[in-house]
Amino acid sequence: MDGTPDTDIDGFFSAARVTGRTDAVELPTDSYLNHLFDLDDPKLAGARGMDYEEFTRDRYQAPFLRDLLNQWNVLYREPFVGITSDGRVRENLYALPEDDSAGPEPAVAAHRLLDLLDDEQRRRVAYAMDANEWRAWSNPEFVIHRVGLRLEDLGDKAVAAVLDVVRASLSAEGYERVCTAMSLNGYLGELVDLPTVMNERSYWFSLFGTPDAREPWGWQLFGHHVAVNFVSVGGRHVIAPVFLGAEPAQRDDTRPPLFDHRERTALRLAGSLNERQRSQAIVYASVLDPAMPAGRVHPADERHVAGAFRDNRVVAYEGIRAGDLDDEQRDLLRELAADFLLLLTPAQRDRTLAEFDACLTETWFSWYGATDGTQPFYFRIHSPVMLAELDHHAGVWLANRLPARFHVHTTLRHPNGNDYGRALLARWRERDGQR
Repeated sequence: MDGTPDTDIDGFFSAARVTGRTDAVELPTDSYLNHLFDLDDPKLAGARGMDYEEFTRDRYQAPFLRDLLNQWNVLYREPFVGITSDGRVRENLYALPEDDSAGPEPAVAAHRLLDLLDDEQRRRVAYAMDANEWRAWSNPEFVIHRVGLRLEDLGDKAVAAVLDVVRASLSAEGYERVCTAMSLNGYLGELVDLPTVMNERSYWFSLFGTPDAREPWGWQLFGHHVAVNFVSVGGRHVIAPVFLGAEPAQRDDTRPPLFDHRERTALRLAGSLNERQRSQAIVYASVLDPAMPAGRVHPADERHVAGAFRDNRVVAYEGIRAGDLDDEQRDLLRELAADFLLLLTPAQRDRTLAEFDACLTETWFSWYGATDGTQPFYFRIHSPVMLAELDHHAGVWLANRLPARFHVHTTLRHPNGNDYGRALLARWRERDGQR
C-alpha cells in the first residue's frame, strides 16, 4: 500500500483515484506482486467461490454501482449518433473500396462455429445487423448486459471455434494481443484466487448479420479488459470500438507490459517536445492535477473518455495540432496510431491509416503527466476519424490506490459515426440502393 489517506466509494473504487493532488504522482518502482491484497482480505474472501452471476448480484448491492448502471442504461438507450468534437456529425469521412470483398476467411470460420452450435445456441448468438446490442459491451468483471454466448458456458470445441473466428478476422499480431489480454485476465483470477470470477473465458461472443464475404456482418467479443467489435462491410473491416486493458499489465517481471511499444513510443513523442510544443500538448501536469474541472476524472473510467456506453460523447479537441509537430514527431504520432490499429490485417490497416493521414491537419495530441516515464500518464490522439487513448489506472484487484503502470486501459473509436462500421454501412446501403 502507498500510505495515501483514503476512503472507499464502494469497496472497489477509492476516493484517492479521483482526488486532485498538488504533489507528484510517482510510479511505484517495485513489482506489482508487492501490491497484492492478502487472500483473506474481505474484498477477496467475500467473493471467493462465486460464479460470475453470483458475483454480479453481489456487486449490484453497492449504491454507487447501482447509480452508475442507471446512468449507463440511459446512455445505452439513446439513439446512436457517434462521438463528435462539437455535437455535429461530419459526413463523408469514411470510404468504401471498389472491390467489395475483403476475403472469405472470417465468414467461413463463423459458419463453422454455427455448425457446431445447437439450435438454442444459434438463436442466442445471432442478432440483426442493426441491433442495439452492438452497444451493450462493457469492461467490468461483473455482468451488465448478457449478449450472445458466454465462453465459459461453452464446451472446448465451441470455444476453439469462437477463437477461430477472431483469429480469421484479425492480424496475427492483433489476435495475439487480444488473447494475451484474455490470458492476463485469467492470470489475475489466479493471483487473487477468484478463478470463477475472472478467467480466460470470462467473455461474451455474438454474431451480427449473416456472415458473408460481401454482405455486411460482424461479431463482438467482450468482457473484463477486452471488448472488440468487428464489422465487415463493402470490402472494409472496422474494429472500433476497441477496449483493451490489463491488471496487471504484465504477467511477471520478465515479460514486458502489454502495451510496452505503445507506451515507449508515446514517451518518445512526449519527450521530444520543445518548450513551446509542451505548453500546448501537456494539458495537465499530472493525472490527478487539481486544475482539472469537476468530473474530469471518473471513479470507474478515471481519465479515459471513450469507454463503454460513451458512443455519443462530445469530446472537444485538446493539446497540440499535428501541424505544429516536426516530421519526426508526426512519424511517431502515426506509429502510435498504427499500434492502435494493430488488430486489423495489414491491408485493412493501411486503408484505415490512409483516412487518418487524410485528416492529419485536423489531428490533435494531448498529454497528462510528466513526460520522462517517472509518473503515470494519459494521452489521446484525436482526429475526425480516430479517437485513441491510453490511461494508467489505480488498482481494483491490486492494492495501489494511485494510478500505476500495473493497470492500463486503452480505447479506440472512429468518431463521426463509424463506430460499429455504421458510417460505412450507410454508404454501402446507399451504393447498393438499399434502405
